[in-house]
Amino acid sequence: MPKPEEQSALPAGSVPAFRPGAEAVSAALTPSRRDGAICCRREPMDVLGQTTRLASSSALLQVLFRAVTFGLNAFTLRYLSRELLGVVNVRLTLLYSTVVFLAREAFRRACLSGSTKQNWTKTINLLWLTVPLGVVWSIFLGLVWLHLLEVPDPSVVPHYQAGVVAFGLSAIIELLGEPFWVLAQAHLFVRLKVIAESLSVVSKCILTVILVVLYPQWGLYIFSLAQLLYVSVLVMCYVIYFMMFLGSPEATKKSFPVARMKALLPNWVEDETFVNWKEARLTWSFFKQSFLKQILTEGERYVMTFLNVLNFGDQGVYDIVNNLGSLVARFIFLPIEESFYVFFAKVLERGKNVKDQKQDDVAMAANVLELLLKLVLLIGLTITVFGFAYSQLALDIYGGSMLSSGTGPDLLRCYSLYVLFLAVNGVTECFTFALMCKEEVDRYNFVMLALSFTFLCISYFLTHWHGSVGFILANCFNMGIRIAHSTHYIYDYFKESTYRPLAGLLPSPVLLLVYIISGVITGFSEVMFCCDKGWMARLAHISVGALCFAATVITMFCTETKLVHFVRSQFLSRYMKKGT
Repeated sequence: MPKPEEQSALPAGSVPAFRPGAEAVSAALTPSRRDGAICCRREPMDVLGQTTRLASSSALLQVLFRAVTFGLNAFTLRYLSRELLGVVNVRLTLLYSTVVFLAREAFRRACLSGSTKQNWTKTINLLWLTVPLGVVWSIFLGLVWLHLLEVPDPSVVPHYQAGVVAFGLSAIIELLGEPFWVLAQAHLFVRLKVIAESLSVVSKCILTVILVVLYPQWGLYIFSLAQLLYVSVLVMCYVIYFMMFLGSPEATKKSFPVARMKALLPNWVEDETFVNWKEARLTWSFFKQSFLKQILTEGERYVMTFLNVLNFGDQGVYDIVNNLGSLVARFIFLPIEESFYVFFAKVLERGKNVKDQKQDDVAMAANVLELLLKLVLLIGLTITVFGFAYSQLALDIYGGSMLSSGTGPDLLRCYSLYVLFLAVNGVTECFTFALMCKEEVDRYNFVMLALSFTFLCISYFLTHWHGSVGFILANCFNMGIRIAHSTHYIYDYFKESTYRPLAGLLPSPVLLLVYIISGVITGFSEVMFCCDKGWMARLAHISVGALCFAATVITMFCTETKLVHFVRSQFLSRYMKKGT
């Protein structure tokens, strides 16, 4: 499951007519409010339409905004040392992401569980508990970062203490917007999330570029100010949007469950509990799991930070390559995962087996899951095949010899393979976590505990054996085990039905053959033309890749017609209509 989007100092830079079955889905519950609760189950086809619009809009807008930051970051790289990048993008970003993840991830999953009746007053009360929890984590981890970890040389990386305080504070500020984020995500606000995150990232990047060029001696002050600006813009975007939306005719028309801004603050309702205890217990289950998940998703950074297996300079190069390699995961896989988690949670009821669900809903969920698996699998295979032959060229263009020499190309090639694991794991865990009941989540925590320990051990030994490449190999092993668990859950869930969504993991044999041929041809092209033979040779290498890619896409259109129609009807067609 891809981790929550990292905000490093330098992010790289997100069928025949589709039918759920023989019968059309018709049952829908009309939104209604009663005693402060809202019954908000939507017709599955409507949820599917809004979900695909959310995912596709997220991907497009992230690409547009990240294209700007991608160019600015490539420019900024020329002004920074590898050691400074290592401290900011690994050490301090790890502090920020750990505080934010541990404080909010469990609350997000529990409060987006898809219940048909949800008392938003109690849900918002529960979400505000992320702030004091974030304060506790920030203070505790801040002391660890200041007093127990190796302090960088002040002459190379000045103002480390100020950086730790600023990044811890930024995590707390971001948690202030958590009730707004969950409310927006639960009601499928299509563009708010992406625009808010994109504006905050662009603001952060522009400020970083300006300060790096004008005041390079400020060191970590630059990135501390940029990080605080990022979270401030992010939270303010949500606050301003809801100030304008609540009480508007549009909110009234949609029967929005919150009528005024005061309702988004903690509220005590007389003769009622402060929070929904069912949600609170589910949150605790997810919290135990999220603690282990954070070790898995950020495991290599914890090993680098606490075991000192790489110096700060090597950490900086690793992080840049890691961010560059994860472009597709952030632009495409993460929006799909987040959006379709909401879809599966709303269409199917958590904790019920397949026979107890509405069969029309089961048919739709199975078809969507199968096509999503096929979609991300083909994207991942494409990245893997072409990434091996074009990693060195990409790094040379992006960061010059600092990245394209040494271990950089090998890191990016391995990451191309890792993207394939990320692609499949994101969708399989998306479905699994949307359907698991509390007891199943608790059992999975034990699996995660064993996997966490195994992953950390493998990371440590592989790093000693193969340097920073060992981290990516360990991540591949980690994702492979998680994919095996999720696919086993999906197989067991659907085995009593006629649906087999895991068939989406089996591409056409003809298409597989084209992938193999393309990989061989582009590999020979890299040996002949790349990357020290001048720009004409590089253009020839790019042309060979373009021809192979075109052949792959044409074969895809001919052999995967059901998937092509799904993408056209549920993703691309959304751009032809006015968004909501």
